[in-house]
Amino acid sequence: MEMPIASGFQQNMFVPNVRFELIPIKELVSNQDYQRTLSITHIRRAVENFDLYQINPVKVSRRNGINYVFNGQHTIEIVVAASGSRDTPVWCMVYEDLTYTHEASVFADQQKFVKRLTPMDTFIAHIEAKDKKYLMIQDLVRSYHLEISESRQNGTIAAVGALEYIYDNYGYHVLDKTLRLCVGTWEGEQFSFSANILKGIARMIYAYGDVLREDIFKDRIGLLSVKQLTRTAKERRPGALGFAEAMVVQYNKRCKYRLSIQRLYSKNLDDYIEEEQEAVEEDDSEPFDDV
Repeated sequence: MEMPIASGFQQNMFVPNVRFELIPIKELVSNQDYQRTLSITHIRRAVENFDLYQINPVKVSRRNGINYVFNGQHTIEIVVAASGSRDTPVWCMVYEDLTYTHEASVFADQQKFVKRLTPMDTFIAHIEAKDKKYLMIQDLVRSYHLEISESRQNGTIAAVGALEYIYDNYGYHVLDKTLRLCVGTWEGEQFSFSANILKGIARMIYAYGDVLREDIFKDRIGLLSVKQLTRTAKERRPGALGFAEAMVVQYNKRCKYRLSIQRLYSKNLDDYIEEEQEAVEEDDSEPFDDV
């Protein structure tokens, strides 16, 4: 359907009445009651990976000569931490026609209609940017005759967040072995590449090292369909750790060289659980929700 073209006067209705100013951070106020509590963890991580091109303009409401920040309080604290000074200026979009209640309303709804990037969106963008880490992950996946794709079908992996998580937390070689075991066990079956299965296998490799025998893993775990594994994992514990437990139990059945399940928890389990909770996961709803 063709949309009517607005006149110049009508178009101005869609242009906010703002001006851009460079304002020293010491002249900005961001302690309004509607603001969320600052996340020191978020600020620290952003400073460790500081990128000048990721700084967004700070939205400021100027009331009675005071510059109130209503969008960007973390941005200014990141810049302060990175630069070491509150004299550092930041670009601000300055509004002069907002009341306090209007500011609070804008703050509350600022993310309401924003479409967030998915892990697949960011992965593809990193590939286009020739980012070494992401190219290595893609090449490793392709070495197993697999492809990274949002389309869930045999021979494809959609859980790119899990691939990056394993690479970052356990390293390239654990990711390599994870893919090798997964492919060797279920021969590329589409649901075998869920985030929880991949991360569960990686957890086992990390916990048991060379004690984990690949031939036994493929033979024993391969007796379970992905559907059976998913059902058993859900009965034990939520998330990837439930899958790791279920696979250890299956691995040990009638096996001479049994794995101690306690060893699965012996290497910083609390840190692992915290990482699981903090990780930004793609939508990885498990198959077979009816079982």
